[in-house]
Amino acid sequence: MSADDDKQRAAAAALDFVEPGMKLGLGTGSTARRFVDLLGAKVAAGLKIIGVPTSQATHTQAERLGIPLATLEEEPQLDLTIDGADEIDPRLQLIKGGGGALLREKIVAASSKRMIVVADETKLVGRLGKFPLAVEVLEFGHASTATRIAEALAALGYKNAPVTLRTRDGTFFRSDNGNPIYDCALGAIDDAPRLATALDSIPGIAEHGLFVGIAHTLLIARPGGVEVIERA
Repeated sequence: MSADDDKQRAAAAALDFVEPGMKLGLGTGSTARRFVDLLGAKVAAGLKIIGVPTSQATHTQAERLGIPLATLEEEPQLDLTIDGADEIDPRLQLIKGGGGALLREKIVAASSKRMIVVADETKLVGRLGKFPLAVEVLEFGHASTATRIAEALAALGYKNAPVTLRTRDGTFFRSDNGNPIYDCALGAIDDAPRLATALDSIPGIAEHGLFVGIAHTLLIARPGGVEVIERA
């Protein structure tokens, strides 16, 4: 089967965890998009849930499908978030942010009793870091913030880790929050919690794409089926 087939199977498996009346965080990205499509079909068939999107793209998709939506201001406590990831390690630590929705994704996941990650097996890695780590920063002084990010990375042993402003169409990329994003090419992350703590301490950072201790369950599509992995 292709990676697209695997994404579809992982997304379909996530539906088994959805119960009537749930308040659901709706993720962003290629696999999460497949889940939202499947959820929309269930809603059309009579399933009653409320969704909280993690991005404008997901909001537009869910609205088109007729999924009832709310904000975290209206529904601050969610039952379940289902989202994808750019990388997942055996401890269910994640890198997210390739699509630029990391800040809202993390807020929604943290507002949920449980986070389920849906992915094909190419996303499961022995150690995080091959995929660039996204860091969303405030526009004010963002170049200065990037310098402090680079200094923090060097102090942790990432000596040759480029910190690159993400661009699109000749200007810097803006998240749904209007913020620029810097991508950090680390190669391999030795200690994700330590790196997360270091980034959390830098003024000007709105959020980073390391999800540590947030995901509870992984649905990983393999050739033999969808494996369920729970965080220890």
